[in-house]
Amino acid sequence: MTDQAVDTSGPAEAAGMQEPPGAAPPRFFGRERELKALRADIERAGLDTLAGRKTPRARVLLIAGRPGSGRSALAAALAGDLTGTGTAPADACGPETGTGALPWAVAGTGSGDYPDGVLRVGLTEPGGERVPTERTAAEILSLLGLDVPPGADQDELSEMVREALAVRRLVLVLDDAADAEQVDPLLPENPDCLVVAVATGPLTGIPDVRPCTIGGLEAGAAVRLLARLIGQVRITVDPRTAESLAEECGGQPAALALIGGWLATRPMASVADVTKQLHDLPDSGDPQPTGARPLARAFRLVHDSLPQTAARILRLLALAPAGLADAHTASALAGCSVSAAGKTLDDFVQLGLLRTDGAAHPQYGVPGCLAPMLRALLEERERPAEIQLARARMLERTVRRLQACRAVTEPEDSTARRRLAGLPSSLRFPNAEEAGVWLLLRRPALLASARLAVADGELDTLARRLVAALVRALAAHRGTEAAAPELYGLHGLVLGVAERRNLPREQAAALLNLADLDARTGRTREALTRYRAALDAGRAAGDLYATGRAMESVGSTYAELGDFHRASDWYGRALAQRLTQGERADEARLYGRLGAVHSYAGRYGEALRNWRAAAAGHRRLGDLAAQARALSEAARVQEYAGRPYEALHTCREAAELARRADDVRLQAALQLRLADTLDRLGDPAAARLHRAAADRLLGEEGPAYEIRSTSTEN
Repeated sequence: MTDQAVDTSGPAEAAGMQEPPGAAPPRFFGRERELKALRADIERAGLDTLAGRKTPRARVLLIAGRPGSGRSALAAALAGDLTGTGTAPADACGPETGTGALPWAVAGTGSGDYPDGVLRVGLTEPGGERVPTERTAAEILSLLGLDVPPGADQDELSEMVREALAVRRLVLVLDDAADAEQVDPLLPENPDCLVVAVATGPLTGIPDVRPCTIGGLEAGAAVRLLARLIGQVRITVDPRTAESLAEECGGQPAALALIGGWLATRPMASVADVTKQLHDLPDSGDPQPTGARPLARAFRLVHDSLPQTAARILRLLALAPAGLADAHTASALAGCSVSAAGKTLDDFVQLGLLRTDGAAHPQYGVPGCLAPMLRALLEERERPAEIQLARARMLERTVRRLQACRAVTEPEDSTARRRLAGLPSSLRFPNAEEAGVWLLLRRPALLASARLAVADGELDTLARRLVAALVRALAAHRGTEAAAPELYGLHGLVLGVAERRNLPREQAAALLNLADLDARTGRTREALTRYRAALDAGRAAGDLYATGRAMESVGSTYAELGDFHRASDWYGRALAQRLTQGERADEARLYGRLGAVHSYAGRYGEALRNWRAAAAGHRRLGDLAAQARALSEAARVQEYAGRPYEALHTCREAAELARRADDVRLQAALQLRLADTLDRLGDPAAARLHRAAADRLLGEEGPAYEIRSTSTEN
């Protein structure tokens, strides 16, 4: 989470052009001296250039300052100036400068030194925890519109980021970095890119960093900020007191924004009144650095002036995942109505306590500089049992919203839609499109909520329900392929809870899901390890489905590795279990898989027997098309075994089944197979007839597809 977006150290509006208080959100202006120094650092030759060496990677500028000093706003303004895009877009935690929990990207203008625009990612969570590098790298890849491999580790993702940035010219803003270890893996190996890092202190270990340390605003600029927030008239009547107030706030934009918001909502209060209150306010009992006291005092003044109910809602927002809340989150935390919570959140925005994005489903973000103070107040004034109850209410509300989000995608007459109709109207979505928009906007907060719920360890039942609901909603709206990176992390969370609670059935399911994603992304060895672990967990749970699926998947993995002997062994084990359970569809599929691996291994006798068993299984099931495919594969094996006449007879039998199944494309493919066999038998005239028949069948449908082994079917 980052700090306040407001930073105003430049000239005020011209006379006669001032805006009334609350007319528009504050915008960035000023910091001309700092901006000029940063631009000069960009132009200045680096150490490598001075030494006659080629610059190996992007230049790094460091904006260092205390949270609340406007450091993130300065970084966004610099990036906007360099790319010609202005300041950053509005998001959940900032008006026009866009400093907040959510990553953002601004497309470039196509010209200038950085035509590819700006990317911004945050490196610190609202609670002060470091964001893992692999998650940050995945966010950068997503902002660039690139696919993120599910389950990829830090090294792989960092390398992908470097490769992606090697062909681009952009500004990368790394906000709220804890140290150089977070920044270094993300540095582009491209001197045409620029990195602007925001941190509290130096980034020791990164060579040739250009630091720019900022503090409070000058007195004149601080007073102009107050004038913008509360109106020039209240400043003009007592300018010296306004300067004293700015001094009490330490010139910090965040503190000034809080006091300005407080005054803007109290038109009858004078600047002198609030200055005296702030001056007389005693320091809290916790020892604080001198530079942190003005913001802490301003926050306490605003918090303590709130009505009791509103103050409690504000404190409970420290529990909001990723520092992002909406009206439902606040309603659940405080146990009040959604409309009352929404109005209270809007009041907090007016006071400068929150930032909002103003979207169709508005989100409210706690500025990073205020998050630690909110959490401290929460722990000081709320009992642990009340905090845990608020967490539980928030998770339960999130689960119900996710269930509604998924249910709206179901058919009208489905059970899920009937259940949806029984939910309160405030929890429902009018249509699937609105639900999809909500899911997209809330995705960072929902994923953070799942991580926090699992890490908490005391609400595991709710955590499991939350993860399951989120998995289903993502799959329903985005599809399993598009949502694979998020699903991988969610399955990992399920596995953690299952291991902690000794739930072997859920452990087996999570391991199978993770292994499937590993196999899909080419991590075959890792997939094999997880499939075998899933088999052990399934056996411990007595779950026949999990054990059968795990054995079949182990066989498929060995087949992928080219170890057909082990593959056939594991398929045989899976088939033996299916035979005892009488699961005919699974039996037919496994016979086909055995036929395929025996074919690859050159064991044509075994392969033919298994393909014929697969065809017989599909016949009993009444699936003519699948029976035709199995017989086609049997014909292929007969050809490999040097028995072309038998292959011809079997292929004709398959073609007749395809005709009865009314599968035109399958018929055409089999006609082409017959033509190829007849060519090899020295009957080109008959082969031409079959090819002509295939052409007539296909018509406008395009070329026939190649019949594939049922070992590739799920």
